[in-house]
Amino acid sequence: MKFIYLLIFFIGLSLSGSAQELVPLNEKTYTDSLNNVLRKSTSDSTKARTNYLLSDYWRSKDTVKSKVYLLKGQSLGNKSSLTKALYFYYEGQLYFNFDADKAADAFLKCYNELAAIHTKEAYKFQSMAIFNYGIMKRPQKGDAFFVDLTLTKAIPLSEKANEPEKTAHYYAQLGTALMYNSQFEKAGIYIAKAISLLKDKYPNSSTLLFAYLSATSNYIYSNKNKEAKETLDKAGKMLSPYPESINYPYYYYNEALYYTAVSQLDKALVSLNKGISTAEKLNQLPLLQMLVFRKYNVFLEQKKYLQAKQLLVSLLKAGKLTQDLNNRKTIYSSLATTNANLGLMNEAYKWSIAYSKLSDSLYESRLKERINAMEVKYRNAENQKKIAILEKEKQGALLSAKNNRLNNLLLAAISLGLLIIAAVSIFYYRNSKKLLRQKVINHQQQLRELEQEQRLTVTRAILTGEEKERTRVARDLHDGLGGMLAGVKINLSGWMAGNEAKKQDTELQQIILQLDHSVNELRHIARNMMPETLLKFGLETALKDLCESFMAKNIHIDFQTFGIEKNISTSAQIALYRIIQEVMANAVRHAQATNIVLQCSQNDSVFFITAEDNGIGFDTSTLNKVTGMGLSNIKNRVDYLSGKLDITSVINEGTTINIELNVA
Repeated sequence: MKFIYLLIFFIGLSLSGSAQELVPLNEKTYTDSLNNVLRKSTSDSTKARTNYLLSDYWRSKDTVKSKVYLLKGQSLGNKSSLTKALYFYYEGQLYFNFDADKAADAFLKCYNELAAIHTKEAYKFQSMAIFNYGIMKRPQKGDAFFVDLTLTKAIPLSEKANEPEKTAHYYAQLGTALMYNSQFEKAGIYIAKAISLLKDKYPNSSTLLFAYLSATSNYIYSNKNKEAKETLDKAGKMLSPYPESINYPYYYYNEALYYTAVSQLDKALVSLNKGISTAEKLNQLPLLQMLVFRKYNVFLEQKKYLQAKQLLVSLLKAGKLTQDLNNRKTIYSSLATTNANLGLMNEAYKWSIAYSKLSDSLYESRLKERINAMEVKYRNAENQKKIAILEKEKQGALLSAKNNRLNNLLLAAISLGLLIIAAVSIFYYRNSKKLLRQKVINHQQQLRELEQEQRLTVTRAILTGEEKERTRVARDLHDGLGGMLAGVKINLSGWMAGNEAKKQDTELQQIILQLDHSVNELRHIARNMMPETLLKFGLETALKDLCESFMAKNIHIDFQTFGIEKNISTSAQIALYRIIQEVMANAVRHAQATNIVLQCSQNDSVFFITAEDNGIGFDTSTLNKVTGMGLSNIKNRVDYLSGKLDITSVINEGTTINIELNVA
């Protein structure tokens, strides 16, 4: 399990690298030959393709230079339908690492443009375009979509183009995707297919190099360290003649992974330092990210928490990786974990808060749609329940009327007979009425019990749905809008810092302050909907945070706990939290209390809550007439936990609430 975190980083990077037309190991010879073609060729089509190849080579090193070559290729390739289509492929390559939507659109357009051209070269680029499109859409549509697209379109097209090297590349990437899903045995089959296609015909191919490195990773994740060392050595032998190759960071990563697997952590750090140095030199940010976090993980395994913390802090100061919000979130989360391991809980909490602020998001339209859908569903359920009750009442009334008619007819017939028969009939009639009344009473009692059971079922369903929706909405609030607002603030602050005249602009400063307030308010709403501390640290910590959130300059809260167990179910913890949240809100907002004592204790499966305040109090005789949402929510959740609620209040003296709940 110690490699799972690393596996996620490595797989994402491997698939990102797969989008490239892999550069030959002898890079200098490759670029010199391309520049030589540009100087000597007189064909616009040839020059266009050469510019495209140079654009692809420079895209990971210098995006400005890459785009210059791309536009040159476009201007020279307009006369040929093939070269016009290829422009979109290389445009997708350029956007691959920093704009997934634009890259996906370009790859799909290339694939569709080439569909009208029936040549082997067109089939080859079609296969490459649809494969890269699958990589771009994989985060949204999942691995199943990517694997299906590769097996049903990319590989058949590469085979149709008679491109075994491309086919092998796709096999290796399939293996990588399967590795990501922990299907190491299947991954090994596809990677072995790739190696067998390449090792004899293309012994110096970059594709073979990456296949060996994928095999190394797969062997390590499968606990086959001996086989991993063999494939790693083969990759190293291929790279050794080319000390300036851009592929060395990949090799160093796998070397460090191997040393970690065999518990040679000092050697792993040496390999990682080499890889980090090379990746920084070549400006390979995704690789740098992977190597740095691997080094951080090695420090954690060595329990060198201080060095791990220093590494993360240095990353923040350098600012190269933190330009990406996802990287920054990962660093904040790691700093929280590391400080916790060091026992610096205040620091850990600070970085947890920073992580939460960076993760905030809001999708209001989706929220409204889901709430409306829940309301419609609830109304339909209520209508169906009313219809069922009315139908039962109707059937009961019809049955009662029918019985009465029969009895009346019988009495009429008997009245014409003998007095003895009449007397017996009257006696029977009276007993029948009594029995009928008893049946009606029993039937009504059954209906009331059924209605009560249905009401409890509906209440439970509503509370469960409400908490699920709160959880989802809170997660949505935490995942996007806050990050977007923080990004807007950072951009505004950065822009203001670069414009001396704007530093004195009070309106702009007021806008930035409003942004701060908006982010804080958004985070406060998200925490109220589903506090992250409840899910991460349990009920006791969440209640402590809740009390602190209500405390103010003129409000003191004394929170006491006794014997709260940690094995209470999540649904019960959420219900307990909501009850206490409502009690505290009523005490602060409605009772205007300045001193509150909250006690929570547990004895086996029974949970006790006592809340006392010095507020204005109220007349408890009006409890049954109160229609407010707060008290109703408390009663519903107490019923949900099969509990008891007792409220004692004296006007101008305060209120005491005692609640006993079953959390089994």
